[in-house]
Formats: sequence, C-alpha cells, structure tokens
Amino acid sequence: MNVAYINPFIAATVACYKNMMDAEPTQGAPVIKREPFPKYDISGIIGLSGGAQGSISLCYPMQSALATVSKMVGVPITEAGVDLADAIGEIANIVAGFAKRDLAGLNLSISLPNVIISNHVLSGLSGVPTVIVPFTCSLGPFAMEISLKTS
Repeated sequence: MNVAYINPFIAATVACYKNMMDAEPTQGAPVIKREPFPKYDISGIIGLSGGAQGSISLCYPMQSALATVSKMVGVPITEAGVDLADAIGEIANIVAGFAKRDLAGLNLSISLPNVIISNHVLSGLSGVPTVIVPFTCSLGPFAMEISLKTS
C-alpha cells in the first residue's frame, strides 16, 4: 500500500482530534497487521470504494472511547450505548471525509459508518495488507486501521 494513501488519513485524524476534542494525538510507528491480531472494545468503520477499495477504522479501548466522546459532546458519557456508537461513527465519518478531499484523484466514495461494540478483531480485504497506525493522546490510546487496494 502506498504511503501517500495513508498520510491523508493520519492528517485527518490529527486535525479531527485537534478541532473537535482539543486534543493533540501523537502518531506511533505504523505497522503491518500480523497475528496475534489486536482486539478492540469499539471500532468505527467506513468502507471505501471508487478508484480504491477498502476501509478505514478507528479503534478504541472502552475508556479511550468514553473519554473521547465525552470531550467531543461536552457531557460525561460513562457507558457503551447509542450515544457512544453514534459519536464514534461520526468521528470515523469526519476522518474519512477529510482524507477523501486530499485523495481526490482516487474519486473515492465513502459508506455510512458501521460501529462494533464488543471484544472484536477487524479483518481487511483478503490479500491486501492492513496498516495499523497507533495514536496516543490525553484522552487515551487508540488506533487507525487502513486496508486499501487501488484499482
């Protein structure tokens, strides 16, 4: 996967956190996803189609998700539920939308967000590497998973 396709998602994630949560995420070293696969408590997933196919996911431990959404909406969110799922989906949607603008040459379409709340592992496109980009910030750790195949 071309790093030029990953950088817009990283930049969009950092901008989203700065603008919406007043938090400055620090990017860790990207890695290719290999076994043992990381498990997450909640993930917001956006499908991508057009000149590239795949997905972008923002993945959280529960405490990080609760802190992030609480900061975003300005009131404490203390448990998993509809409000948490909606907000995590919206964050994923915003990140994908910002990145789409910077990847105009791919003519991407983005799906509606899907959110998974449970102890889970994500799977990307078969035969396409998934890149995991870890982040840390004052709201807790989280990760972005990108699996993208260009046409």
